[in-house]
Amino acid sequence: MTTFEDRQSDPPEVEVVIEIPRGSFLKRGSTGHVDFVSPFPCPFNYGCVPAYIGGEGDLLDAVVLGPRLPLGSRVKVRAWGAIGLSERFMYDDKLICSVKPLRTSQRRWTLRFFHFYAFCKGWLNVWRGRPGAARCEGWGSAGEAIARAVPAGPDWRGPGVPF
Repeated sequence: MTTFEDRQSDPPEVEVVIEIPRGSFLKRGSTGHVDFVSPFPCPFNYGCVPAYIGGEGDLLDAVVLGPRLPLGSRVKVRAWGAIGLSERFMYDDKLICSVKPLRTSQRRWTLRFFHFYAFCKGWLNVWRGRPGAARCEGWGSAGEAIARAVPAGPDWRGPGVPF
């Protein structure tokens, strides 16, 4: 049986474009539009992997742990795992990236955040009149998340569903 620590021995490296710097209140989509203004600052750098399209038809989401990075910056980092979210009848992976292996406390805190995020996003969807539950599905492998994604081609112009 493979443990989390075994999977960390050779994590995939990805290029992430930062859409939401750590501490920002603006939730932007991969096309640059503002999706919503959060009542809480984002606790980490949030962005996308422009090489892949995730489960919602948008670019594959990625979190970069560490110090604040500028909006639009591109960083190459290791993806140490993925957290799955189900929302509005779709499944979407969030790669969890860092320059160093994740500590247990980072894994635990990031998972707690996404449970809270899913709860809040569910209420936002109710307010927007969009059906379907939102929930955090837990930790998974970064390699499996990338395998579920579709390579992004030059024709990709944005997600097919409104966020």
